[in-house]
Amino acid sequence: MKEGPDIAQLGALIGDPARANMLTALMAGGALTASELAAEAGVTVQTASSHLKKLETADLLVQRKQGRHRYFALADDDVGALLETMMGLAARRGLTRTRTGPKDPALRKARVCYNHLAGELGVALYDGLLASELLAEADGEPVLTPAGRERMIRFGIDINALETQRRPLCRSCLDWSARRTHLAGSLGQNLLSRFESLGWARREPASRVVHFTARGETELLAMFCRQD
Repeated sequence: MKEGPDIAQLGALIGDPARANMLTALMAGGALTASELAAEAGVTVQTASSHLKKLETADLLVQRKQGRHRYFALADDDVGALLETMMGLAARRGLTRTRTGPKDPALRKARVCYNHLAGELGVALYDGLLASELLAEADGEPVLTPAGRERMIRFGIDINALETQRRPLCRSCLDWSARRTHLAGSLGQNLLSRFESLGWARREPASRVVHFTARGETELLAMFCRQD
């Protein structure tokens, strides 16, 4: 028997078309009921429940109860990052689905990747942070610089609180549409939340699309994507 991590088991769990559709639906960062996930997967609720049990047992999903309802969400950032990386690999190998219409350009421009900003604007943000030396890269992973720390605090991000968490502050995530890196980790999540609280951006209901206002996009690019 071979020793080490069982990637075959993980691949089988994610590779089932119904389960893959469920996991993709949860990439918006929210929690959905078994009925909602059944609709996403195109299966019955009973079949969906069987799939969800397998995903939960493997710690790919977590279940949340609210009153009489049960909701399911991705277990953590690691699962979200894995799915986004697999989407990137599939896109680079030409394993794409048929484009569904006008929502696709919006999805490519700005979207939620589990809990942080992805798409063209997410990549522009990451590149701008590097160019402005607010981020640096060490061993291929982003690190917040002292100048970046000051900028984030001025922007309303509680860096001290984020640094006490077990989650990494900064983390790279491969963007499946742009095929380049965007910013994940607790900083990536809090930046997206801050953009929303300022009214720069809003999430499209029942979708991963993030809509930036004209002012919001201008402010984002001016504050983080250009040299001072």
